[in-house]
Amino acid sequence: MQLLYAPTCHNLSLRSLHTRPKEGLLSSLEKWLHLSVYNQPCKLPPRKCFYLKKTRALNSSVQAGGSAVSTRNAESDVLKALSQIIDPDFGTDIVSCGFVKDLNIDEAQGEVSFRLELTTPACPVKDMFEQKANEVVALLPWVKNVKVTMSAQPARPVYAGQLPQGLQTISNIIAVSSCKGGVGKSTVAVNLAYTLAGMGARVGIFDADVYGPSLPTMVSPENRLLEMNPEKRTIIPTEYMGVKLVSFGFAGQGRAIMRGPMVSGVINQLLTTTEWGELDYLVIDMPPGTGDIQLTLCQVVPLTAAVIVTTPQKLAFIDVAKGVRMFSKLKVPCVAVVENMCHFDADGKRYYPFGRGSGSQVVQQFGIPHLFDLPIRPTLSASGDGGMPEVAADPQGEVAKIFQNLGICVVQQCAKIRQQVSTAVTYDKSIKAIKVKVPDSEEEFLLHPATVRRNDRSAQSVDEWTGEQKLQYVDVPEDIEPEEIRPMGNYAVEITWPDGFSQIAPYDHLQTMERLVDVPDPAPIGA
Repeated sequence: MQLLYAPTCHNLSLRSLHTRPKEGLLSSLEKWLHLSVYNQPCKLPPRKCFYLKKTRALNSSVQAGGSAVSTRNAESDVLKALSQIIDPDFGTDIVSCGFVKDLNIDEAQGEVSFRLELTTPACPVKDMFEQKANEVVALLPWVKNVKVTMSAQPARPVYAGQLPQGLQTISNIIAVSSCKGGVGKSTVAVNLAYTLAGMGARVGIFDADVYGPSLPTMVSPENRLLEMNPEKRTIIPTEYMGVKLVSFGFAGQGRAIMRGPMVSGVINQLLTTTEWGELDYLVIDMPPGTGDIQLTLCQVVPLTAAVIVTTPQKLAFIDVAKGVRMFSKLKVPCVAVVENMCHFDADGKRYYPFGRGSGSQVVQQFGIPHLFDLPIRPTLSASGDGGMPEVAADPQGEVAKIFQNLGICVVQQCAKIRQQVSTAVTYDKSIKAIKVKVPDSEEEFLLHPATVRRNDRSAQSVDEWTGEQKLQYVDVPEDIEPEEIRPMGNYAVEITWPDGFSQIAPYDHLQTMERLVDVPDPAPIGA
C-alpha cells in the first residue's frame, strides 16, 4: 500500500515567507548569509533577526521531514522489490511470509542491509533467496551496496500444550515407520537424519526399538554410553558427526526382555527426559507394529509428519496400510513413501525383480504425495554394518542423491504443514468471527465466537457420566471474544477465553458447528 503524505504547514509557511514583498528584508538576509560564510559579523534589526531565525528553523524542519519521507519511500522501494520473490512452498512472497527482518537503509550512502529469517536452516532454496534478494534490491537506482544475512527461526514446536522439558525446543518430529521388520526402515531413518544435517539443520535420532535397537550398529559414536545429569535427572545424548543420538542400545542394556507396558515407560523416559537442546528435526526410528508402543509415541510426542518405508511384496503392503491408517486416525500426515528392493541392470536402468507393488499402492490408495525408490546396493548394507551412514560415506553417490531428494521433500512438507497448522484457526477482530481452514482442505468458513464457546465438550461444560449440559446458553455472552488461539499439533487448537477458560477445539468438532453466514461489516479501526 502506497503511503500518501499531505504537505505540512511548514512547507506552506515557508512558501508565504519566501514570497513576502519586503525586498529589503530579503536583501538583508542574503547579505547576512554571504557575510557569515566569511565569519564576518553582521548586525540586523531585531525584527529582521526574528525572520532570519524563523527561516532557518523552518528550513531545518523541512529538511528533517523530507528525510523522514525519503526514508519511508526507500523502505517501501526495498520491500516492494523483495515482494517479487515468491516462496515456492507457501506460494506467497517473502515479505508477506514475514521473512524480512532488521531492515536498515542509508539512502545517502546507497546502502541497504537486511536479514532473511527462513523457517528452517535446511531450506532447499535458501541460496536462491539470497541471490535473488541481492539482485532485486541492487536494481533500485539509488542502491550501491546490498548486504543480505541468512538465518532461521528459533526451534519451537507447533503445539500449545505443556510439553516435557526435553521436547520444548524441537521444531519438527518425523516418524519413520514401516509396521513390518526387515524392510530397511532403520537405514532410511539414519540416512535421512544425516541428509538433513548435511543440509544445515540441527538433527537428532531416537531409536524407539527397545527389543532390537539398530542405531548402535549403524553409527559409531566415540562415546557409546548415554550419560546422566545427576542434578537435573536428565539424559545427555551421545553424538556422531554432529547428530545427537539416543537408543536403548546405548544404555548399556543391549536388547530388552520386558513386557509391553514396561517398554512404553522406558521409551517415554528416554525420549522426554533427554536434553535434546534446540533441534530443527528429530527423526524417530519407529519399532514395527501398531500396538501399545506406537500409540504411546504418537500420543506423547507431537509428531509433525511420517515417512513410510516398504518393499514391493503384498505382505508388506498389508502391514504398511495398517500403519498409514494409524497415523491417519492420529492426525499425523504421511508425506512420503520409500520403496526398497529395486535393482539396476547393466545399462544403469532400474528394474524390480519382485514387481512394483506396495509403494505405488500405498501412494495411490492413501493419497501420499511422494514416492522414492531406494536401490539395493552392497555399499548401502556395508555402510550400515560398518557404522557410517551411506550418505556420509559417499555423499555424491546415487543413494545420497535419492536421500537428498527425500530430505528436500521432508523439509518442504514440514514447512507446509507448520504453515497450514499455524493459520488453520484464527480470529478476525474486524468482523468478530473465527476463521477456520482445516489443513488439506480448500474450504474456509466462519464461526461465531459464542457458538464455539457454547459447544465446548470438556468435563467442565458437559457431565461425562450423564451427558448433561453444565454450561448453559445464557452463561456465554453474545459478544464474547477469544483472547488467544494456539495450535495443538495437527488436530486441534487451544482457545483462551476472557474468563480464563482454555478450550480444546479439535478441527473435526469445529467442522460440525453452525457456521456464520451473515458476516458483519468490518469494525472501524480502533473500535
